[in-house]
Amino acid sequence: MTVMDIPFQTIDGAPTSLSAFAGKVILVVNVASRCGLAPQYEKLEQLQKEYGDRGFTVVGFPSNQFLQELSSTDAIKEYCSTTWGVTFPMMEKVRLNGRNAHPLYQELTKTPDEDGKAGRVKWNFEKFVITPDGAVYRFRPQTEPDDPAIIDLIEESLPAAA
Repeated sequence: MTVMDIPFQTIDGAPTSLSAFAGKVILVVNVASRCGLAPQYEKLEQLQKEYGDRGFTVVGFPSNQFLQELSSTDAIKEYCSTTWGVTFPMMEKVRLNGRNAHPLYQELTKTPDEDGKAGRVKWNFEKFVITPDGAVYRFRPQTEPDDPAIIDLIEESLPAAA
């Protein structure tokens, strides 16, 4: 089973996996509504709007691993849509680290960051870019969604703009 095949649920409870986005550049990010990094939602949504038509998607996974996410699914959905105008797919709330980490994050965290460090998600808004060929790239929370390293990776992995 690859990272693309690991099952999870959408924020509305429908079963899915990353294979629903096969052939796209996927930016998986763990989000939290009450985090100081929550303004990254705005840049994530900008990426979705700019590259969505070219085969890119952000996939958000709310997590209360660091005690900064709202308690109810409805509150998370309302916050994301009314505060940040989020249109990218949001998934079920998951655990990122530890024995009860979601299997998707158990796999993703095996990927090292730019300093060669794999392992635990350090904080909210850690990003994993999965290219259409299945390669996984990791960016730590302080790396903004519009960082040149992320933009370059998205650009080089997408078909040329028409």
